[in-house]
Amino acid sequence: MKKIAIFTMPIICICLIAAIFVAGVSYSEIEDRIPDVLSMTKSIETPDKVSFAGEEIVLDRYDLHERYDREINGFTYQHSMVLLLVKRANRYFPIIEPILKENGIPDDLKYLAVIESNLDTRALSPSGAAGLWQFMPKTAPIYGLEVSDEVDERYSIEKATIAACKYLRQAYNKYGSWISVAMSFNAGQARISGELDKQQANDSLELWLVSETTRYYFRMLAIKQVFENPAKFGFILTEKDLYKPIEFTKVEVSQSIPDLASFAKERGLTYAQLKDFNSWLRDRKLTISAKSQNTYTLLIPTRESLYYKKGEKVKVHNKAWISHD
Repeated sequence: MKKIAIFTMPIICICLIAAIFVAGVSYSEIEDRIPDVLSMTKSIETPDKVSFAGEEIVLDRYDLHERYDREINGFTYQHSMVLLLVKRANRYFPIIEPILKENGIPDDLKYLAVIESNLDTRALSPSGAAGLWQFMPKTAPIYGLEVSDEVDERYSIEKATIAACKYLRQAYNKYGSWISVAMSFNAGQARISGELDKQQANDSLELWLVSETTRYYFRMLAIKQVFENPAKFGFILTEKDLYKPIEFTKVEVSQSIPDLASFAKERGLTYAQLKDFNSWLRDRKLTISAKSQNTYTLLIPTRESLYYKKGEKVKVHNKAWISHD
């Protein structure tokens, strides 16, 4: 990777001053031409077209061009959040991607989870949507997720991803377009279907909708471009910057656990660590009635996985995310 000088802007200013003096320009004119800031901000070029989930979008029309332009520039200069997203993806994409593939869902739909929750497994919206895929409490059970005082499987990465696949497949069978599928995940199928009818439109991108939904699909288009080549957009990461994947032992539980803190301690964990990797546990206990015959899988991290060790090689899920000298 080419070394980038830290003091690029002052050098540019010095060169500009020298060039202006050679041209015989007055000092007042020099001041007018020198920027007031110590760095430059460049607008990202909007491509002619992009593809998502096998569907191509031509970006020549004013509204499509400008909607994409807004999101790609927004992500490019939202530095700390985008860095965090790539770091988190190294831990969570290896879990999400195989489930999408197994269920016949295009890999690009993983970016829906990125936009929905910022890959925060504990994400909870003001409206009550929860988990990586932000299911609402009333919608979750329809797709096989348990939501109760003690158990909320919207916070389970694996189960919520399986539920998302069910939704996405059902919606695709209805619309035949991943664009409409994605937008319905945000607005709901009733809203998208109703507006397609009322506005006499055939394409969800043609709809007049609330700002959040209007931006939704283009946010996925933009974050996909950044993830595919972070360095192009100024995000420089090395192997050691990424969050390491955690290795687990899976423990099947079919009997009540009266005290999860004690359960964790017996396995060499803190209560906080147990909850961190099993956020679907919503109480200090787990009650399983004899009638329900429910069985839950608890993820118990290996002790080695809990620590970053000097010289340790972090497994890189996507080589495009890291830069090399």
